[in-house]
Amino acid sequence: MDALQAIFTRRSVRHFTAEPVSAADVELLLRAAMNAPSAGNGQPWEFVVIRSRAVLDALTQVHQSVRVIQEAPLIILVCAVMARERKPGRWPLDCSAAAQNMLLAAHAGGLGAVWLGVWPAPERLEGVARVACLPDGVVPVAMIAVGHPAESIPPSDRFDPQRIHNDRW
Repeated sequence: MDALQAIFTRRSVRHFTAEPVSAADVELLLRAAMNAPSAGNGQPWEFVVIRSRAVLDALTQVHQSVRVIQEAPLIILVCAVMARERKPGRWPLDCSAAAQNMLLAAHAGGLGAVWLGVWPAPERLEGVARVACLPDGVVPVAMIAVGHPAESIPPSDRFDPQRIHNDRW
């Protein structure tokens, strides 16, 4: 699958089969994430790969996407290490670019994935950080639920030329 096909056909998958995701697939997703652009090349990200059903179940207590978490064979938690921030305030953008790369790589590799936001909701930040045992100075940005899709969602053309402005608004 080429890059444009991945972009135009990727959809959020919220239902997964019980089939586990291979270590090789997880490594590919993490490699894609770590190849994202970042401000000043700070690469402020680190990732927690969560496969433990006990930890996944604990996440259902602190995030509203309970059904997705229950069905996903794994979640990759995208975190920002504040000490690595090179350009103040840019870490959410950097980690979001890493998360998007992961979503596209999952789709291109035949996996399903969905972005579950953590930052900036205070109740999610605290709960996810506690469940994942994050040290001080590490902020959970997003959880990417990954698995083999149990559903097929057709592409959607979201292009809207009325949202385009030339030279000025």
